[in-house]
Amino acid sequence: MNDSTFDKGLHDLGRGGYAWLQPDGGFGLSNAGLIVDSGECLLVDTLTNLPLTREMLDGMRAAVPAAQRIGTVVNTHAHPDHTAGNSLLEGAEIIASAAAAEEMLFIDSPANPMKNLLANWQQFGEAGAYMHETMGKFGVHDAAQKMPTRTFDSELTLTVGNKTVQLLKVGPAHTKGDVAVYIPQDKLVFTGDVLFHQVHPLLFPGSVDSWVAACDRILAWDVETVVPGHGPVTDKRGVQGLRDYIVYFRTEARKRFDAGLGYVEATRDIALDAFRGWADEERIFGNVHTFYVEFGAQPLPMFEVMAESGRYRRLKMAACAQHGDGCQEAH
Repeated sequence: MNDSTFDKGLHDLGRGGYAWLQPDGGFGLSNAGLIVDSGECLLVDTLTNLPLTREMLDGMRAAVPAAQRIGTVVNTHAHPDHTAGNSLLEGAEIIASAAAAEEMLFIDSPANPMKNLLANWQQFGEAGAYMHETMGKFGVHDAAQKMPTRTFDSELTLTVGNKTVQLLKVGPAHTKGDVAVYIPQDKLVFTGDVLFHQVHPLLFPGSVDSWVAACDRILAWDVETVVPGHGPVTDKRGVQGLRDYIVYFRTEARKRFDAGLGYVEATRDIALDAFRGWADEERIFGNVHTFYVEFGAQPLPMFEVMAESGRYRRLKMAACAQHGDGCQEAH
């Protein structure tokens, strides 16, 4: 599939593989997948809430008869935009890495600061406004979370009909428990959020070195089709593109850290270059801050960094409204 093909809905990848895509791949708009063979099927991830997941399941069932009964769901990681619809899969086995299952318990608990922020966003100033603008419409935590019924540590091999499906823990990267779903005979992989394609990734609170290593691991596989967690379907070039992104911003951030610039000034000074036009551009502030902490800077409160991202987002949106296609005026 060409990178330019990024329409909402179900995409037939051939040989029993399907991707459900949600443009523009930004906050809350994740992808999912379906693997079908001999009347059996496996679902890769659910979506940000019950309505979006229900729409996806209806679309899959209308196009793929085997999807009338989905026996297995794999959650590639713990974030709600890949798990919040689990409860709609009654009777299905839900599989995740043990690390992801542990993170899911925390995300669903009252101790999760993001859950509190989304519920009480008016109390959190600019950070609360930013998260309400980007995620508030989804009602991420409105439904009770359905946890995995089966976990594994590093690898798990499943069969779907006559297909072999390998679940490979490649995290910590985006999260501690990231899993790639690899179908070797089809040269197909569903990466979850190890890959953001044409979308700025959220490097915080991930492990940057391990994330690069996860990209290298996927690049070493015999793969032709790559379904990212966010963004259009791609191939290995998309994986290489995210690896290049991490290396580029880390290198540029290091130059400015060594020169004594603060992270905000550094972020505004780094040219977007090959990554211009990617969705959710304001995430560069959190990403550069992540690198600064790696270099030895004192970490700032998460809500402070989010507020800076929100200010940039609003500035950029105002520039887009004023200049039409001149949407890079804010940077």
